[in-house]
Order: sequence, then structure tokens, then C-alpha cells
Amino acid sequence: MSERPFSQACENNKGPILEILQQCLVPGSSVLEIGSGTGQHARYFADHLPGIRWQATDLAENLAGIESWRVDYAGDNLLPPRELDVRKPIWDQDLADAVFTANSLHIMGWPAVQSLFRYLGKHALAGSQLLVYGPFNYDGSYTSDSNARFDHWLGLQHPQSAIRDFEEVDGLAVAAGYTLAEDYTMPANNRLLRWCRSA
Repeated sequence: MSERPFSQACENNKGPILEILQQCLVPGSSVLEIGSGTGQHARYFADHLPGIRWQATDLAENLAGIESWRVDYAGDNLLPPRELDVRKPIWDQDLADAVFTANSLHIMGWPAVQSLFRYLGKHALAGSQLLVYGPFNYDGSYTSDSNARFDHWLGLQHPQSAIRDFEEVDGLAVAAGYTLAEDYTMPANNRLLRWCRSA
């Protein structure tokens, strides 16, 4: 177990996120996870949602770590991780009934966020869902002092990383054919946004 990549944030938020996914995902459906990171979420959600087919994806350098969480998984609903870079104009990956991503929009640069939504606007399935977890600003303001400190830290790590404004992200979603269905308040000053694409 020690060789597996580990994120304490994933460990902390997996339970609250699962509660929302259990409400939103229909048994027999498929999920494409973008930016699976360590792979902890993919393993945990697949284990607790046995009726959901879960496809983890990330940049090539992260796939081995994700696979280390999957390799001893006994179920058949957690697929081998696949490479996906949202900045590429063509994804070598079919889209699913739901697209899920956690703690990714504030890490990737804004052009990559735009590219993600642009691709979904062209290729997302009719009637599909988009679920995005992470911190957001509202009306141009931080929702907490801790988010303000976190945003400052992000900028020190990479100049393109930043907590995104909800209104700007929702604008991208609307342009991609989605309608906001829920804005869930989550622990640690995070949100889980759920958009639905018209059938």
C-alpha cells in the first residue's frame, strides 16, 4: 500500500462526494473521471457504486499511480486508467453518461478549462451529467479566508492556477449546452456543481 500515491484531501472528501454521487448516478450508467490524480477516488467510488462503470483518466505520468489503486480491485466496473489531456483537440476516449472531475479546474490553466468545456460542448452525450467538485468564488469574492489563502498558494505554485469564478465556469457550461441542476455545499469550503445536458 505504501507505494501507492496518496492524497489526504481525497481521503477527507471521498465520503461527502460519494453521498452526492449516490443520489445522481443511475445504476448501469458510466462515468468518465477527468484528472483522476492519485486514483483514490476512482477506487473508492467504484467500490461503493458497483453498478456504475468507472473510467479514470489523467496525464500519462499519473497513470501508473492510478493503476496501483486498481490492480487488486476485485470488481469489474473499474476500468484500466487511460491517458487524457483536455488541452488536445481530439480525445482518445469515448464520453459517458456522466463526466466527473474533482479538484482539477483550479489546478489546470484557464485555457485548459475552456478547452474542456469546448470539447464537451461538441461531444457530450445528450442527457448526460457533468459533476465538478472543488472551491469556487462567487460574485468575484472568496467564500472563506482559507480559500483566499489557498488561492494565494496556488498562484505561487503556478501562475495559471487559481480558484475559478462560479459565474465564468457556469457560462462555459451553458455555452456547452448544460443547465445547472444543483450547487451543493460541501465540507472545507468546497462545492459540488451538477449540470445536466438537454436530452
